[in-house]
Amino acid sequence: MKYLIVGLGNIGKEYDATRHNIGFDVADSFVLKHGGSFSQERLAYRAVCKWKRKSFIVIKPTTYMNLSGKAMLYWLTKENIPIENGLVIVDDLALPIEALRLRGSGSAAGHNGLRNIEEELGSNAYARLRFGIGNQFPKGQQVRFVLSRWLPEELPLVREKILKSVELIESFATQGIERTMSAFNN
Repeated sequence: MKYLIVGLGNIGKEYDATRHNIGFDVADSFVLKHGGSFSQERLAYRAVCKWKRKSFIVIKPTTYMNLSGKAMLYWLTKENIPIENGLVIVDDLALPIEALRLRGSGSAAGHNGLRNIEEELGSNAYARLRFGIGNQFPKGQQVRFVLSRWLPEELPLVREKILKSVELIESFATQGIERTMSAFNN
């Protein structure tokens, strides 16, 4: 069985460790745990990991967030992975910082990366892990907040959630989406 894990974020040092790049951070943690390494390939940094007789193609699109669908569609097609074996990890402003939420389908909810994925795939029936980043920002400062770095007091919780997200990816591949949603959604 093959799985495509897509961590959403933006390339460039200025985006490292920002709220918007949490998908990259989760992808990095998963690949590190499973002994893989990223190389720059077409439309993405890509790593291959094997675990429990399953193969994981993990990508971090180099297309920037708003064109993430191009990379996802390319790698699903190239690796012959069914859409139901794809999982997108994305930041979510609407969820409190404590929350992780896995869904098998749904709307883009205003997220440009998810919107582009839906346009490219022609479907919203793909799994997505929404990583709550909170919404503690003054009116009109949404973009600044999303592109900001985590506060020092938030980092222990963020690190814990990244590890939990790695476990969630493993469960998604071994237990299926329904059982994983029951076990991990909070």
